[in-house]
Amino acid sequence: MTHALAAAPAARTGRDSIGLLRLYRAELRWIFRRPRTLAVLGLLALIPIVIGVALTLVDASEAEGGRDGALLASAMNNGFVLPVAALTMTLALLLPLASAMAGADAIAGETAHGTLRGWLIAPVGRGRLLAIKAFGVATVSLIAVLAMTFTGFATGLIVSGADSMFTLTGSTLSVWDALGRLLVVALWITLQLWAVGAVALAISSFTEHPMLVVASVLAGTIVFTILGFLDAVSWLHPFLLNKDWAQAPAAVLMDPLDLSMLGEGALRAACYIVIGLSIAYARLTTRDG
Repeated sequence: MTHALAAAPAARTGRDSIGLLRLYRAELRWIFRRPRTLAVLGLLALIPIVIGVALTLVDASEAEGGRDGALLASAMNNGFVLPVAALTMTLALLLPLASAMAGADAIAGETAHGTLRGWLIAPVGRGRLLAIKAFGVATVSLIAVLAMTFTGFATGLIVSGADSMFTLTGSTLSVWDALGRLLVVALWITLQLWAVGAVALAISSFTEHPMLVVASVLAGTIVFTILGFLDAVSWLHPFLLNKDWAQAPAAVLMDPLDLSMLGEGALRAACYIVIGLSIAYARLTTRDG
């Protein structure tokens, strides 16, 4: 009798896990059936290729203009720097756009199509529903970043060769060492994008207009960027999600590797994720459709 009572919670936990996995697969099918999701991911994957090809057609002096010019100039004939430069440039706007779209479609999009009400009246906990939506957004963010990382790395190998893996401090890396560092920065950027997606989910839970969510998130990103340039509000800078987006990814290009800035940014993103998902959960528990 005791063994039967002990086995019951374990069986129920196993069924819950299978149920969550089934819901997660259904969410991914819903996400990747949207043509705009596939279009955005495809365009993001093409960006490092375009940058790599373009850098073979210009000289170093032409590549050094603009805010990201120094990093682009370093990417010339350097297959290791190329994907980091592409990720850093798109982190300013295009990558957050992909996460904002995923977060907007997750709740506001389904509300507009009338499918969210079915989720809310089904025997699925609101917390479980939000977890599925959050992991769906995280999956889109991860795929977007990995697509750019691997197309950039492959382009660098093709254009510059396997012996072109140099850090900005002049040390030479093996292909596997370079790939390991790229995975570190890819996971860090994915966490930043998940934070953007969590904010999008919070806004999405209050509206049925996905474009309003996307516009709000992108406007917030732009406002944060402007605030980051204003010394008068320097006290606010440590709380801005995108504070180190322009500098932190380049940490993996240095030798020795210093992860302090990446760690600070990861902690900041985690706080945004907790706050965003908490707001979304509070809203979902009070709505009936």
